[in-house]
Amino acid sequence: MRLLLDTHIAIWALVAPDRLTNGERDLIASLENEVFVSVASLWEIAIKYPLSRGRPDALPFSAEEAQGFFIDAGYQILDISARHALTVEKLPPIHSDPFDRMLIAQAKAEPMHLLSQDTKVLAYLASG
Repeated sequence: MRLLLDTHIAIWALVAPDRLTNGERDLIASLENEVFVSVASLWEIAIKYPLSRGRPDALPFSAEEAQGFFIDAGYQILDISARHALTVEKLPPIHSDPFDRMLIAQAKAEPMHLLSQDTKVLAYLASG
């Protein structure tokens, strides 16, 4: 199976695996699965990391560090294509977060299984 990790799942897999469900940990660890992190997640981290410094919920690393950690963990980096951007336009207006909408579009366009604990993201997955 090809897995696309939502940004929070990718981060938690590295620094807080206890926040993942057993099923999520098993899917990510399975050698039978290909695990991807989107450039959209790196972009999200690049924007939010400097803004979160000093806060209790601060991101644990910069986008540049994240890329290295994701690659070291064996995750593949998924670039954003025109097809992905065009798929965003076809999504119903369930969620307004542009990063999540891109991840949903990528998962639909590739196709991939998107791992997320965000209820708005999961609503897209349930709607087909």
